[in-house]
Amino acid sequence: MFIKTFGSAVYGVEAITITIEVNWTAQGKDYCIVGLPDNSIKESMQRVESAIKSNGFEMPRTRIVVNLAPADLKKSGTAFDLPIAIGVLAASEQLKFSQRLSDHILMGELSLDGELRSIRGALPIAIQGRKEGFKGLIVPDTNAKEAAMVNGLNVYGLRSLKEVVDFIRNDGNNSTPIKIDVEKEFYQSQIKFETDFSEVKGQENIKRAMEIAAAGGHNVILIGPPGAGKTMLAKRLPSILPPLSIEESLESTKIHSVAGKLPEHTSLITKRPFRSPHHTISDVALVGGGSTPQPGEISLAHNGVLFLDELPEFKRTVLEVMRQPIEERKVTISRARIAIDFPTSFMLVASMNPCPCGFYNHPEKKCTCPPGLVTKYLNKISGPLLDRIDLHVEVTPVAFSQLASQQITEKSEAIRERVIAARKIQTQRYAENPGIYSNAQMGPRELKIICQLDEPAQILLKKAMERLNLSARAYDRILKVARTIADLGNDQHIMTEHIAEAIQYRNLDREGWGG
Repeated sequence: MFIKTFGSAVYGVEAITITIEVNWTAQGKDYCIVGLPDNSIKESMQRVESAIKSNGFEMPRTRIVVNLAPADLKKSGTAFDLPIAIGVLAASEQLKFSQRLSDHILMGELSLDGELRSIRGALPIAIQGRKEGFKGLIVPDTNAKEAAMVNGLNVYGLRSLKEVVDFIRNDGNNSTPIKIDVEKEFYQSQIKFETDFSEVKGQENIKRAMEIAAAGGHNVILIGPPGAGKTMLAKRLPSILPPLSIEESLESTKIHSVAGKLPEHTSLITKRPFRSPHHTISDVALVGGGSTPQPGEISLAHNGVLFLDELPEFKRTVLEVMRQPIEERKVTISRARIAIDFPTSFMLVASMNPCPCGFYNHPEKKCTCPPGLVTKYLNKISGPLLDRIDLHVEVTPVAFSQLASQQITEKSEAIRERVIAARKIQTQRYAENPGIYSNAQMGPRELKIICQLDEPAQILLKKAMERLNLSARAYDRILKVARTIADLGNDQHIMTEHIAEAIQYRNLDREGWGG
């Protein structure tokens, strides 16, 4: 007997519906899976056989051919166990054919006793299933809340092969679809943060720089000696960023789901991601890739923050592969049969010591590095990468009087309100520019129209360009940062003081750095 069931394969952050065709014949004694399956799928027949027997059914001792269509796309993973098992039971007439097999997608890994284990990519699978008109989706109960974020699709979270068989036999009358209040799930944890800027003593000028970075979506690098508070400041940046929209939340959740990084008991990413990979990371782990392309750290940081601590300690090849994704806000992973785009719209926050010993330009301690070593250390970061970082901020040590002070400093909530107000101005400004949501994303055309300067501001910027020998890209960065500073002050035009403050955030372009 010939039976069709339906599953789904995830490529990048999107899903493609896969038809699982099972043909049972009386002649022959072998099992065969075709349609470019990987080893984990080829091994599935062993899991399927054990699960079927453990639940009181019989595994046919005749020829069974399973085809995964379309046959020219490579399939991977263990989530096809469930649709294959149901197809085998229906084809061998142990399970009566039901319309449920035609209008539901089945996904789940089977244990040897028939228990359903969690899968990756439940959210994109649900989105694609709704788009193609399926009525429902059957997944392991551990993935049900994640998939149920998609409205207009009945999602059933079941725990075993036996429950799935009962569901099909009873046409789903004994099961209730999972219902999730998306707005409640989304908004209840929007303003809860474990860290706050009020915990940072002193460093008011650095807090100002972080506020500007958050308001315009700018990349920032913090340079200073050990213990000055660089990491502490960076980790508190998400607490002043604007809250995620529902669309951004779903985008981030899809990426984490595909990568298998969705936190346990979490159905939706409600806060902007903060990723902090170790400096020993490889280029593939950072940008994504592998034989079956998976998102890397820059994609997991999409709509959030990528923090690279001790930037010069990263391998140069790792840093250089970020240059294009930073500009284009996406990375394309190409393989022989497929090319996949992963989104990479993140804020880059980096920190570094000014030299190997950490005390170059320190107000009190003396640098012990030999001549030329400071320049060599800074040269580990290429000029083109530094040009793509809008704000270069020097972090100085905090005085004892500030550390011991009991004065309450400004909380993240107050800073966040100003950031949100500035972002609203930008949202209105770029309403007719698709793909641009903040000042950091402006292109040359928008810069020419939006960042016009009066004569005094032009003269000041010209002098800075000539004295610091800045590149054309640095010129663009200064204009973008100045536009953000003006937005924070609710000023319609860029003034001289805005340009002056923006120029101050190009520390690594100044004379005196690196000898």
